[in-house]
Amino acid sequence: MTSQQSQPSDRQTGERTSPLHDAHSAAGASFTDFAGWQMPVRYSSDLAEHHAVRTAAGLFDLSHMGEIVLIGPEAGEALDYALAGRLSALAVDQAKYSLLLSRSGGIIDDLVVYRTGDDRYMVVANASNRDAVAQELRDRTAPFDVEVFDESDDIALIAVQGPAALSVLLATAGLSADAGALGGADFGERLSALKYYWSLPAEFETHPVLIARTGYTGEDGFELYLAPDNARALWDALLEAGAAQGLVPAGLASRDTLRLEAGMPLYGHELGLDTMPAQAGLGRVVNLAKETDFVGRAASEEGPDAEARVLVGLVGEGKRAARAGYPVYAKDVADGEDAAVGVVTSGALSPTLGVPIAMAYVAPQLARENTVLHVDVRGTRLPFTVTALPFYSRKKR
Repeated sequence: MTSQQSQPSDRQTGERTSPLHDAHSAAGASFTDFAGWQMPVRYSSDLAEHHAVRTAAGLFDLSHMGEIVLIGPEAGEALDYALAGRLSALAVDQAKYSLLLSRSGGIIDDLVVYRTGDDRYMVVANASNRDAVAQELRDRTAPFDVEVFDESDDIALIAVQGPAALSVLLATAGLSADAGALGGADFGERLSALKYYWSLPAEFETHPVLIARTGYTGEDGFELYLAPDNARALWDALLEAGAAQGLVPAGLASRDTLRLEAGMPLYGHELGLDTMPAQAGLGRVVNLAKETDFVGRAASEEGPDAEARVLVGLVGEGKRAARAGYPVYAKDVADGEDAAVGVVTSGALSPTLGVPIAMAYVAPQLARENTVLHVDVRGTRLPFTVTALPFYSRKKR
């Protein structure tokens, strides 16, 4: 991982591949285009990979994500202005979920921010928004004493998710403490004690790795940031360590059903420029108590229109799933006279729960729990009940 400054991207358009592409091909993965990247969608079956994460562990390649680094004495203050949260309050090695808002209060991207040093932060952006986030951060932080570096091409990202994730990492050969970071403390003890949304500097075969206890599946898990040249060796070592514990490589299809069960929003589905955080249930992420101004503050203080649709969870019966884009109606009337009151943003037959689940934006007066709505599933209106998110919460161990 370097700190060489990058200019706004001039990458050739077209397919990009992960540094782990050959490993995925050798494992028989099927690929899909995701934000211009060829990424594994599945290796065996969506269900098998989903259940492995819920019961043991799954191994994900997330190298398509963007990593933008800010370095300088005013890096924290710059991020306080650029983002909706108060990032200057983070301790070193702590992480925080935040939002990059437009001036009108819409969501440009949802992000995870790590404080990796006194004057250094790393912002992790969605792959589709990497360039937009990097440019916005450059523009917004220009008045501050800080430099912005797009290090995305210099960082690979691997995630281990599931109840066996910790034991897999502890058994991985070559993974150890950063000699200069732990002050002699035992690596296994530090890793085991690592709290959610905290990170730990480490090494893999003497190469630096940042281990973060974060994820996007609703399970315990870790995300590991390292140089692309070292990613294949770490991937193989994790698979070898986890083989006896049920670890399997997992693709984007299972990642999507896992995050849906956990009620986690996906940019481009639940989040976007036309959505304000309060509509998506993310009003708490916008820190209106911080004393300094930030981009989107005035619009956030005003809030969305009273009639703006809000995000809800929906649970159906049977086995027919509501999919993104399906209209939601207040009642089961098929004569075409009643208007749609919402739209599904994500939906699937839940592998864990065995029932159809969905997230949808609906009129606020219909967002009360236990309200019965109807989703048009390929011409048939099926009943779905408004339910609190998340649909699934792991048992704390």
